[in-house]
Amino acid sequence: MIVSGIGQGLLWAILGVALFLTFRILNFPDMTVEGTFPLGAATAVTAISHGVSPLLATGLAFITGALAGLITGLLYTKGKIPILLAGILVMTACLSINLRIMGGANVSLLGKKTIFSSHFLQSLPKYFDSVFVGLLMIVIVTTLLILFLQTDLGQAFIVTGDNPVMARSFGINTDNMTIMGLMLSNGLIGLGGALISQNNGYADINMGIGIIVIALASIIIGEVVFGELTLNQRLVAVALGSILYRFVLLIVLQLGFSTNDLNLLSAIILALCLMLPSLSKTLKLTHVFPKGAGSNGTK
Repeated sequence: MIVSGIGQGLLWAILGVALFLTFRILNFPDMTVEGTFPLGAATAVTAISHGVSPLLATGLAFITGALAGLITGLLYTKGKIPILLAGILVMTACLSINLRIMGGANVSLLGKKTIFSSHFLQSLPKYFDSVFVGLLMIVIVTTLLILFLQTDLGQAFIVTGDNPVMARSFGINTDNMTIMGLMLSNGLIGLGGALISQNNGYADINMGIGIIVIALASIIIGEVVFGELTLNQRLVAVALGSILYRFVLLIVLQLGFSTNDLNLLSAIILALCLMLPSLSKTLKLTHVFPKGAGSNGTK
């Protein structure tokens, strides 16, 4: 159970890191993720079932997710639709698109080769395949994001989220930065959907429900547990927060709760984590929950 929790936490950590780009750096909630997660899963699973290489299918999932993010970005920046509504519109559209891609409510990968079907991964002990793939992917994604955020383009992206007015005064095209952030975030969400669907062995039209809560839980738990960190450190904390979140769910399930209660439990856990920084100030427990654990800053 511990190994399984670590493996699942590492795979789902990609979603937390992806949402961090929009939720923390750009400072707005993107509901598109509830559509791009099953979109990435549907793309990858359908492609694999038609004989496409698992690696190529996973890459296609990233592209389709990025395209959905592009549409949300255009609706927000050019169409002047509020970001929350723009995300909901694209999320809703993705439901029909996913049905078109899969040709039904779900597609199975039974008997098909996936990323997890390699001889090396199959030779590992049970559940260690998800640990290896999850660790490899989160290290690659986090490292590339850290390197990107240190570039001039990455710094312009950060400034856009911190202070759009100041960013425009520096000649930064904030609309382009926002679109880029949405494309990158949703591309990674699609990538996460592809990996998790291959690990589960199927894609389902309803697998995106509650995804934003799960991704947010990784971010908030990482911030609450590790406190005030630099931006690069917070990306690592998100991955660790995802693992901790999985352990919390395992403990709760061991207490006798049903898997049907997972979405409810996820919402309760996230709500408690969001309230902890405020409660710590009220109870003067700053040494337990350091200042800044629940802030929106990108220090």
